Amino acid sequence: MIKIVPATSVTDFDCISKLAHIIWHEHYISIISLEQIDYMLVKYNSVEALEDQVNQGFLFFYITYNDVPVGYVGVKKESDFLFLSKLYVLSKYRGKKIGKAAMQYVIKLASSFALSKVKLHVNKYNANSILAYEKMGFVNVGSLVTDIGKGFIMDDYEMEKTIDN
Repeated sequence: MIKIVPATSVTDFDCISKLAHIIWHEHYISIISLEQIDYMLVKYNSVEALEDQVNQGFLFFYITYNDVPVGYVGVKKESDFLFLSKLYVLSKYRGKKIGKAAMQYVIKLASSFALSKVKLHVNKYNANSILAYEKMGFVNVGSLVTDIGKGFIMDDYEMEKTIDN
């Protein structure tokens, strides 16, 4: 059974940070350098970074499968869309419709905010994720190169999905 649980405490953020450490090292090592992975884990996925993002309006959720934490989601309500900042699932739990359930949750959340779009950024070389997003109805609307400091960049596509309210 898949559950999506709001993350509200340091314990929840610690769970997400630990999941991020595992997921990023297993998934991104073929896409970006280990140095960039470690930098981005501290900058965006540490307990402190997650708390800072909450203070900026982000909402985080961890995902359980049969009561085992297996992934996490991060979103931010913008003026006319919901930004999906994070959606990650441990590799051994992929293919169990967990990502799809999380995306359905995100779409319902966008609808509850009366927003008609969900937008996200995905690494240009993350082919499997791009395909998964396309299957869920997202379209590529452009390229983004973002300087994230320490000589690192994020080389992404911006994708969006229009939803019915």
